[in-house]
Formats: sequence, C-alpha cells, structure tokens
Amino acid sequence: MNFNGYLGDGSSGDRISDVPYSDHFSFSAASTMPNSRPFSSSHSLSLGLQTNGLNGETFETNATRNKINRGEDVESRSESDNAEAVSGDDLETGDKPPRKKKKRYHRHTAKQIQDLESVFKECAHPDEKQRLDLSRRLNLDPRQVKFWFQNRRTQMKTQIERHENALLRQENDKLRAENMSVREAMRNPMCSNCGGPAVLGEVSMEEQHLRIENSRLKDELDRVCALTGKFLGRSPNGSHHVPDSSLVLGVGSGGGGFSLSSPSLPQATPRFKISNGTGLATVNRQPPVSDFDQRSRYLDLALAAMEELVKMAQRHEPLWIRSSDTGFEMLNKEEYDASFSRCVGPKQDGFVSEASKETGNVVINSLALVETLMDSERWAEMFPSMISRTSTTEIISSGMGGTRNGALHLMHAELQLLSPLVPVRQVSFLRFCKQHAEGVWAVVDVSVDSIREGSSSSCRRLPSGCLVQDMANGYSKVTWIEHTEYDENRIHRLYRPLLSCGLAFGAQRWMAALQRQCECLTILMSSTVSPSRSPTPISCNGRKSMLKLAKRMTDNFCGGVCASSMQKWSKLNVGNVDEDVRIMTRKSVNDPGEPPGIVLNAATSVWMPVSPKRLFDFLGNERLRSEWDILSNGGPMQEMAHIAKGHDHSNSVSLLRATAINANQSSMLILQETSIDAAGAIVVYAPVDIPAMQAVMNGGDSAYVALLPSGFAILPNAPHRSEERNGNVNGGCMEEGGSLLTVAFQILVNSLPTAKLTVESVETVNNLISCTVQKIKAALRCDSS
Repeated sequence: MNFNGYLGDGSSGDRISDVPYSDHFSFSAASTMPNSRPFSSSHSLSLGLQTNGLNGETFETNATRNKINRGEDVESRSESDNAEAVSGDDLETGDKPPRKKKKRYHRHTAKQIQDLESVFKECAHPDEKQRLDLSRRLNLDPRQVKFWFQNRRTQMKTQIERHENALLRQENDKLRAENMSVREAMRNPMCSNCGGPAVLGEVSMEEQHLRIENSRLKDELDRVCALTGKFLGRSPNGSHHVPDSSLVLGVGSGGGGFSLSSPSLPQATPRFKISNGTGLATVNRQPPVSDFDQRSRYLDLALAAMEELVKMAQRHEPLWIRSSDTGFEMLNKEEYDASFSRCVGPKQDGFVSEASKETGNVVINSLALVETLMDSERWAEMFPSMISRTSTTEIISSGMGGTRNGALHLMHAELQLLSPLVPVRQVSFLRFCKQHAEGVWAVVDVSVDSIREGSSSSCRRLPSGCLVQDMANGYSKVTWIEHTEYDENRIHRLYRPLLSCGLAFGAQRWMAALQRQCECLTILMSSTVSPSRSPTPISCNGRKSMLKLAKRMTDNFCGGVCASSMQKWSKLNVGNVDEDVRIMTRKSVNDPGEPPGIVLNAATSVWMPVSPKRLFDFLGNERLRSEWDILSNGGPMQEMAHIAKGHDHSNSVSLLRATAINANQSSMLILQETSIDAAGAIVVYAPVDIPAMQAVMNGGDSAYVALLPSGFAILPNAPHRSEERNGNVNGGCMEEGGSLLTVAFQILVNSLPTAKLTVESVETVNNLISCTVQKIKAALRCDSS
C-alpha cells in the first residue's frame, strides 16, 4: 500500500513499508487523542467523543497542528543552528544581559539530502561511527547529521499520525451517521415486510432472542475450547472472546471435510472434521448449530470413556475378581457402580452386562497396533472370525501432529460369534485414541446410543478397549477390557452361560485372537520361514496366493454361519427342518470366486461332551476324515501342501487330496485352513479344481478360483453347562466341560441361477448336516443324547 497521497510535499515520498520500525515510532492513535475515550460497543460512542471537547470534524488539537506545521518547516533544515542559538558558547558572562544571536538556518544541498535519505531508508538510527562517516563524506558537522536524522524521524512520525487522524476522522463520521440512523429507526420503527409502523415490543423481543443466541454460542465456543484443552492435556491459552476470533467451518458437499479453527486456539489443536471418503471439495457454509452440539457431546463422551478405561485398567481387586470357574478376571458390579458414574445412561430393561479383563504380551509395537485399531479395514482383518463388517461413519478428529493422538472416529461394526444361535451384534460407537506417555497408548470404544436421538440397539458397548505399552523386546504389553450390555432374550439358552462368563465376546477372546494373528503375520513376513512339512514345494508368490485364497474361504464361511449383511442370504422356513438348524439360500451370479447357481447354506450348533482340543485334533486330522466326511470317498486323505501360520503347526493352510475310488475317477483336491487358540478353534475346507490350484501354487491370481466353504467352529463350553445335560460331565470349561460345535455347509444345489429351489434340495442339505453330526459323535464315542 502506498501512502504518497498522505505524506505531504516533504523531501521524501517513500512508502511507509520502506521505513524501518524503531522504538521512536508510534502507530497508536492514543498519542494524538489524549482526551478521547477508548472504543467500545456502546451505543453512545459518538456522544462520548463530543462531550470530551471534540467537534466531530477532526481529532487534531491546535497543538498538534502547530507541531505538524513546525515539522514541515524544518523537514530539510539542520537543527544544529537551533541548538547553537541556545548553546553556552553564545552566552556572555558579566553584568551585561545575555545577548541572543539571530537564528541561522542552513539548508543542505540536494546531493546531501539524497545521500541522507538513502541512508535513512536503510537505517533510521545510525550509530556514532556511521554518523561520522556521513559527516566526512557529505562535508557536514556530526551534530548536523545527528539532528537531521532526528528531524527526519519526527517528520515521518508526524505524517503517520496525520494519516491515522484522517482514518479516525472518517470512522468517526461513519459511526455518527450510523448512530443517527439507529436513533431515527428507534424513534420511528418500520416493518420490513409491509412498510408500516412496527410495534416496539417486537423489535425488543427479536433483540432479546439474538442476545440469548449470542450468549449460547459464546458458551459453546468456550466448551469446545475446554474440550480441546483436554485433548492436549492442558488448558488453551488466551481469551476466546476476542473480536477477531472466528469459528471457521468448512463442510464438503460430498462429506469431504469439516474443521474447527480459531485464532485463540493453540496451534496443536486437533482438526475436527467429517469425512466419508466421497470427495475432497469443500465449501464454506455454516452447518446447523445442532452439529456443534452433537460433536460437543461426542467429545464429552469420549473423554469420559477414556478416563474410565484407564482407571479400570490400572485397578485390580476389589474392582476385578478372578473367577474360580474360568480363571478370568471378571468385574465386580457392586464395586464398579460405587466407583464410576455411567457415561452411557441407565441400563435398559431386559439387558444384562458382561465385563472382563485380560493382560498379555503381543508381537507388535504400540504404534502399529494403534494404526490397526483406528483403520476399520485393518481392524477387521486383524479379527476376521469376530468382525463380519465394519465401517468408519465419521472422522470427528484425525489426530494431532500427524499422529493418532487425539483421533476420534464414529464407527459401526457387526460383531459375530460363529453360531447360528447367536445373532450378530450391531453396534455404533466412538473410538478415541490418546497417547498417555512415550510408547503408551490407549484406545477406547463407547456406544453413542445414549446421546443420539432415535438410536436404539440390542447391544451397547460401555467403555471398552485396550492400553498398549511398548516393551524392550519388540513386544507390547496389552491390557484389554470388554464391558458390554445386551438383550439376553435374543440369545439361545445354549449360549447364554457362554456370553455371561465372557467366553464369547470377552477380553480373553479378543486377546487370544490378537496374539494368534500377530504371531501369524510375524511368521509369514519372516524371510527365514519355509514350509518344511509341505511335500510339494511352493514358491513365495504361490504361498501368498494360497493364503489369500484361504482367507477368502474362511471369510465366506464365517459370513454364512452368522448371516452377515456382506452376503445377501434369505432364510428359509421349512417344516421338516429342526428349529436349531438354519437354512438359507442365495443366488450366485457373475462372481468369479463362486460357481454360478443357487447356493444353500445349512448351519447348526450342538453341545459335545469332549474338550475343544480333542475335537479340533479329530476334525483337522486328514487321516481321520473318512469317519465323517463324504468327500473322502471312504478312505484317508493325503496332505499335498502345508503352510504354517504359527509356531503351532495346527494353525496352518493345507491342500489335501482324496483317494479315488476307481481308476476312472479323478482325484479331488480340498483346501483346508485350521486355527486354534485359547478362545476357540475353526476348521474350514472347500473342494477346489486341480488346474486352478496348480495355477495358484505357481503364484497365479486366486480371485478366479471358485469355491464354496464348509467347516466347523469350536468354542469351549461355559462353566457348569454340563449340569443342564443328561450326561454327567464335571470340571472346568476348557478340558472337561465339553464343547459347543457349530457345523455349516454351503452347497450348490443347482447350476442355473434362475432355477427354483425344491424341497428335496433342502431336505438333502438338512440330512447331510444331521448325518455329519451323528458320525462325529459316534467316532468320538459321545453319548447320543
């Protein structure tokens, strides 16, 4: 900006920006307005100015004008003569009165002024050495140089003050006109719609509403700033009600982003936004006030849940009591109610609670685990048998400083137990991540049903999650807490004890699955691992392709058992089918990973009076498959390939070959995946085409291998479940309390997707599942009852 028009006709018309700032410069209008009152939002602004002796036309006093005029007169004169007029050298001593010399004025040459101006632009306050150098170069007295710079600085200050006075004078005129307009409008109020006279009461009511709304918005801003301070672990500095502060909102038309920012907030403040990944374009438009209220409630809930989780993880007895039946740490409900206030509201009628805690070491560092938990896709891959579907609904906060510290996501998940008798848990919850110290993180989940209008669910997550602490050996110490309330009436009586003791969705199952999956990933990524048990050599790319195919097979099996929304199953109600057997159907069209046609899925769960380990070893042994599997052709199977997924070779992917009955029949290949941990086991298999598997083992794409999975899911029986059976089985739930076995088959009953499903096909699948269960019981010498 150029101020040449305001600087008068002095010797220099340089830009203000060219003048260096110094201690002698003052850009405050207060120095020229000693009698004026400070600006405020009062309606009597202009009246206050007039009562202080100002005429409303100018802010300059006579003294100021004289000062300005004197500054103009001496703009190019040296003040050394002025000093000489009163110097002691000119005073005479004795009886004669002092005789004043006439003021002598010395005007510098144009060349001297030009050189002085060029130096002034570079340095407005030259030191003594610079002044001596100038005096020698310009043939001037050092005092002349000194006083020239003083005069030049005074002139520049005067010009700036004059410009500020002009601006203030314009602002004063504007405020006076606005004041007069407001007074006129108050004397004669008019309706903006009809143009007629308005009732004064209506104006006052509107003003009152505006003031109330303004006060509410200020309180909301304070609330958001306070919550932000909690994210940072300190209170935000500075006042939040400065006039220039603003709440900048950007809401993408496609959900691209939403952010809060204010000049009064710390720079490390996390960004709050909404994103669904549909677009990046944003527009500046004001979202509804209810959005701020909702996000503020989300922040309150997340912080309260984090505080509760940390306290619960750090405490032991009497809050946590080790169960004599399972050996697990279970929550003392009475101690919990006395120590914590419920942040999710009161318990709903008919709901029961389950809470458990587990601590263990996991082969993963804290940052990697936190990143996995905050990414919905990676979270589902880490717990494939427990999570059927998950998504991130909103990213309220993405974290601070490029990390997950302070990240807050609104998520939706479908949690499953591999049994048709237990419905999938649909939960919407907040996931909040916070770093408590170097290498110490916490991730907490809490349901949002209590703060979202019209939201209800049959399952509610109270503050649950994990504390992760890095250890020196590359492991992490993980403390996992699960606290849930659910509607027990929707659960089959066979599985109610399993859920209540935490064996179904408790912390022990999450911890066991996490340890097994991390161990699997560590082994598969290790360059030293070789499939030593595999009779057929498999290339590195072949191992990856085979593992990818096995993962798809297991995911489809779990989705069929639990009727996940990922697959569009339709339930069938057939009179001849037992009530504990669930029959579903769907059409497979244009899916290269499945054979085209009509697919039937039959699944049931039964109690078995044998331990989970014994049952798993029997079902996973290829030499014993002829005792229950019709695909074995009545003979033992041979293992053609084996890929270990853990230190225990029971966690593996293998390729089996069935013995041909005669020379005219070709051999059949079966892809099988087995896994077991402290919380349960699965055995999943599917017949596959021989040429397709040869291509996969050579590193080919496994997405075009068509398969339909079948298999078993094994869970330890709940304590004392045997007392509800006719059999007399005593002891703990893992070894002597029996097992809960889920059997599921997916069969292609017709290769034409347009064909109609027949009753005979349903009865065939039902007979297959019943016959398989009976063969397993007979082979294990179980009581048929």
